[in-house]
Amino acid sequence: MAIREFGLKGLEGASTRSIAAAAGTAMSAITYHYGGKEGLYLAAADHIAAQLGEDMGPALEQSATLAGGDAASARAVIHTIMGRFADKLMQPDSESKSLFIIREQMHPTEAFDRIYGGMMGQMLETLVRLVCIASGDHDEARARLLTVTLIGQVIVLRASRASCLRLLRADAVDVVLVDALKARVAANVDAILDSLIATRQEPR
Repeated sequence: MAIREFGLKGLEGASTRSIAAAAGTAMSAITYHYGGKEGLYLAAADHIAAQLGEDMGPALEQSATLAGGDAASARAVIHTIMGRFADKLMQPDSESKSLFIIREQMHPTEAFDRIYGGMMGQMLETLVRLVCIASGDHDEARARLLTVTLIGQVIVLRASRASCLRLLRADAVDVVLVDALKARVAANVDAILDSLIATRQEPR
Protein backbone atom coordinates (compact mmCIF):
# COMPACT_ATOMS: atom_id res chain seq x y z
CA MET A 1 0.00 0.00 0.00
CA ALA A 2 2.74 2.43 1.00
CA ILE A 3 4.96 1.33 -1.89
CA ARG A 4 2.17 1.92 -4.38
CA GLU A 5 1.36 5.36 -2.95
CA PHE A 6 5.02 6.38 -2.99
CA GLY A 7 5.55 4.90 -6.43
CA LEU A 8 2.64 6.82 -7.92
CA LYS A 9 3.16 10.14 -6.13
CA GLY A 10 6.68 10.22 -4.75
CA LEU A 11 7.64 11.11 -1.19
CA GLU A 12 6.34 14.66 -1.34
CA GLY A 13 3.05 13.84 -3.04
CA ALA A 14 2.17 10.72 -1.07
CA SER A 15 -0.47 10.97 1.62
CA THR A 16 0.05 9.19 4.92
CA ARG A 17 -3.67 9.57 5.49
CA SER A 18 -4.37 7.54 2.33
CA ILE A 19 -1.75 4.95 3.27
CA ALA A 20 -3.18 4.56 6.77
CA ALA A 21 -6.73 4.29 5.44
CA ALA A 22 -5.72 1.63 2.89
CA ALA A 23 -3.94 -0.31 5.64
CA GLY A 24 -6.92 0.01 7.96
CA THR A 25 -4.88 1.69 10.68
CA ALA A 26 -4.58 5.09 12.34
CA MET A 27 -2.14 7.72 11.08
CA SER A 28 -0.59 7.76 14.54
CA ALA A 29 0.60 4.20 13.92
CA ILE A 30 2.84 5.44 11.11
CA THR A 31 4.40 8.00 13.42
CA TYR A 32 4.77 5.43 16.21
CA HIS A 33 6.39 2.72 14.08
CA TYR A 34 8.29 4.78 11.49
CA GLY A 35 8.63 8.28 12.93
CA GLY A 36 6.65 9.83 10.07
CA LYS A 37 6.38 9.76 6.30
CA GLU A 38 10.13 9.85 5.62
CA GLY A 39 10.70 6.87 7.89
CA LEU A 40 7.92 4.95 6.19
CA TYR A 41 9.46 5.78 2.81
CA LEU A 42 12.79 4.33 3.87
CA ALA A 43 11.04 1.28 5.31
CA ALA A 44 9.36 0.80 1.92
CA ALA A 45 12.80 0.91 0.27
CA ASP A 46 14.10 -1.67 2.74
CA HIS A 47 11.13 -3.91 1.96
CA ILE A 48 11.81 -3.67 -1.78
CA ALA A 49 15.48 -4.50 -1.21
CA ALA A 50 14.58 -7.51 0.94
CA GLN A 51 12.05 -8.81 -1.58
CA LEU A 52 14.56 -8.48 -4.42
CA GLY A 53 16.94 -10.49 -2.28
CA GLU A 54 14.38 -13.26 -1.90
CA ASP A 55 13.67 -13.25 -5.63
CA MET A 56 17.23 -13.12 -6.95
CA GLY A 57 19.20 -14.73 -4.12
CA PRO A 58 18.94 -18.34 -5.37
CA ALA A 59 20.17 -17.36 -8.83
CA LEU A 60 23.14 -15.44 -7.44
CA GLU A 61 24.08 -18.30 -5.12
CA GLN A 62 24.97 -20.34 -8.21
CA SER A 63 27.79 -17.91 -8.99
CA ALA A 64 29.38 -18.49 -5.58
CA THR A 65 30.12 -22.11 -6.48
CA LEU A 66 31.88 -21.30 -9.75
CA ALA A 67 35.44 -22.35 -10.24
CA GLY A 68 37.60 -19.33 -10.99
CA GLY A 69 37.77 -19.66 -14.77
CA ASP A 70 34.83 -21.86 -15.72
CA ALA A 71 33.56 -19.86 -18.71
CA ALA A 72 30.72 -22.20 -19.65
CA SER A 73 29.31 -22.24 -16.12
CA ALA A 74 29.62 -18.46 -15.84
CA ARG A 75 27.65 -18.07 -19.07
CA ALA A 76 24.95 -20.42 -17.78
CA VAL A 77 24.60 -18.41 -14.57
CA ILE A 78 24.30 -15.17 -16.55
CA HIS A 79 21.41 -16.75 -18.45
CA THR A 80 19.79 -17.88 -15.19
CA ILE A 81 20.07 -14.42 -13.59
CA MET A 82 18.75 -12.62 -16.67
CA GLY A 83 15.84 -15.04 -17.08
CA ARG A 84 14.82 -14.86 -13.44
CA PHE A 85 15.12 -11.08 -13.42
CA ALA A 86 12.82 -10.87 -16.44
CA ASP A 87 10.28 -13.18 -14.81
CA LYS A 88 10.20 -11.21 -11.56
CA LEU A 89 10.23 -7.78 -13.18
CA MET A 90 7.30 -8.60 -15.43
CA GLN A 91 5.02 -9.99 -12.74
CA PRO A 92 1.94 -7.78 -12.21
CA ASP A 93 2.69 -7.23 -8.52
CA SER A 94 6.09 -5.76 -9.37
CA GLU A 95 4.60 -2.61 -10.93
CA SER A 96 4.41 -0.61 -7.70
CA LYS A 97 7.98 -1.55 -6.78
CA SER A 98 9.15 -0.63 -10.27
CA LEU A 99 7.50 2.79 -10.04
CA PHE A 100 9.20 3.37 -6.69
CA ILE A 101 12.61 2.34 -8.05
CA ILE A 102 12.25 4.38 -11.25
CA ARG A 103 11.55 7.50 -9.19
CA GLU A 104 14.68 6.81 -7.16
CA GLN A 105 16.69 6.20 -10.33
CA MET A 106 15.76 9.66 -11.60
CA HIS A 107 16.25 11.49 -8.30
CA PRO A 108 18.25 9.29 -5.90
CA THR A 109 17.79 9.69 -2.16
CA GLU A 110 18.86 7.63 0.83
CA ALA A 111 16.20 5.15 -0.26
CA PHE A 112 18.14 4.40 -3.45
CA ASP A 113 21.28 3.72 -1.42
CA ARG A 114 19.34 1.17 0.58
CA ILE A 115 17.94 -0.55 -2.50
CA TYR A 116 21.23 -0.56 -4.42
CA GLY A 117 23.14 -1.57 -1.30
CA GLY A 118 21.09 -4.75 -1.15
CA MET A 119 20.53 -7.37 -3.81
CA MET A 120 20.37 -4.93 -6.72
CA GLY A 121 24.00 -3.94 -6.34
CA GLN A 122 25.04 -7.52 -5.64
CA MET A 123 23.29 -8.72 -8.80
CA LEU A 124 24.96 -6.11 -10.99
CA GLU A 125 28.41 -6.66 -9.49
CA THR A 126 27.96 -10.41 -9.91
CA LEU A 127 27.07 -9.94 -13.57
CA VAL A 128 30.23 -7.87 -14.08
CA ARG A 129 32.33 -10.68 -12.61
CA LEU A 130 30.51 -13.34 -14.63
CA VAL A 131 30.96 -11.41 -17.89
CA CYS A 132 34.70 -11.32 -17.25
CA ILE A 133 34.83 -15.06 -16.55
CA ALA A 134 32.53 -16.07 -19.41
CA SER A 135 34.39 -13.99 -21.99
CA GLY A 136 37.90 -14.35 -20.65
CA ASP A 137 38.15 -10.56 -20.96
CA HIS A 138 39.15 -9.06 -17.62
CA ASP A 139 38.77 -5.43 -18.63
CA GLU A 140 36.44 -4.48 -15.77
CA ALA A 141 35.40 -1.15 -17.29
CA ARG A 142 34.25 -2.93 -20.45
CA ALA A 143 32.44 -5.58 -18.39
CA ARG A 144 30.59 -2.87 -16.45
CA LEU A 145 29.45 -1.19 -19.66
CA LEU A 146 28.29 -4.53 -21.06
CA THR A 147 26.39 -5.25 -17.85
CA VAL A 148 24.48 -2.00 -18.33
CA THR A 149 23.46 -3.10 -21.83
CA LEU A 150 22.52 -6.60 -20.67
CA ILE A 151 20.28 -5.50 -17.82
CA GLY A 152 18.80 -2.67 -19.88
CA GLN A 153 17.29 -5.18 -22.29
CA VAL A 154 15.00 -6.38 -19.51
CA ILE A 155 14.37 -3.10 -17.72
CA VAL A 156 13.22 -1.31 -20.88
CA LEU A 157 9.97 -3.29 -21.05
CA ARG A 158 9.05 -2.04 -17.59
CA ALA A 159 10.52 1.47 -17.61
CA SER A 160 9.31 2.25 -21.16
CA ARG A 161 6.35 -0.11 -21.27
CA ALA A 162 3.97 2.11 -23.25
CA SER A 163 6.52 2.78 -26.00
CA CYS A 164 7.54 -0.87 -26.16
CA LEU A 165 3.96 -2.10 -26.41
CA ARG A 166 3.20 0.45 -29.12
CA LEU A 167 6.29 -0.56 -31.08
CA LEU A 168 5.56 -4.26 -30.66
CA ARG A 169 1.88 -3.72 -31.52
CA ALA A 170 0.93 -5.57 -28.35
CA ASP A 171 -1.86 -4.82 -25.88
CA ALA A 172 -0.18 -6.03 -22.70
CA VAL A 173 2.93 -7.62 -21.25
CA ASP A 174 1.79 -11.25 -21.20
CA VAL A 175 3.53 -14.62 -20.90
CA VAL A 176 4.08 -14.88 -24.65
CA LEU A 177 5.77 -11.48 -24.79
CA VAL A 178 7.93 -12.16 -21.74
CA ASP A 179 9.04 -15.52 -23.16
CA ALA A 180 9.90 -13.86 -26.47
CA LEU A 181 11.87 -11.17 -24.63
CA LYS A 182 13.76 -13.79 -22.61
CA ALA A 183 14.66 -15.71 -25.76
CA ARG A 184 15.89 -12.53 -27.44
CA VAL A 185 17.90 -11.52 -24.38
CA ALA A 186 19.46 -14.97 -24.15
CA ALA A 187 20.50 -14.81 -27.81
CA ASN A 188 21.93 -11.33 -27.28
CA VAL A 189 23.91 -12.47 -24.24
CA ASP A 190 25.50 -15.24 -26.29
CA ALA A 191 26.21 -12.91 -29.21
CA ILE A 192 27.88 -10.33 -26.94
CA LEU A 193 30.01 -12.90 -25.14
CA ASP A 194 30.96 -14.64 -28.40
CA SER A 195 31.95 -11.30 -29.88
CA LEU A 196 34.21 -10.57 -26.92
CA ILE A 197 35.82 -14.00 -27.17
CA ALA A 198 36.36 -13.63 -30.92
CA THR A 199 37.97 -10.21 -30.43
CA ARG A 200 40.38 -11.63 -27.89
CA GLN A 201 41.34 -14.46 -30.24
CA GLU A 202 42.07 -12.24 -33.23
CA PRO A 203 45.76 -12.06 -34.18
CA ARG A 204 47.47 -8.96 -32.81
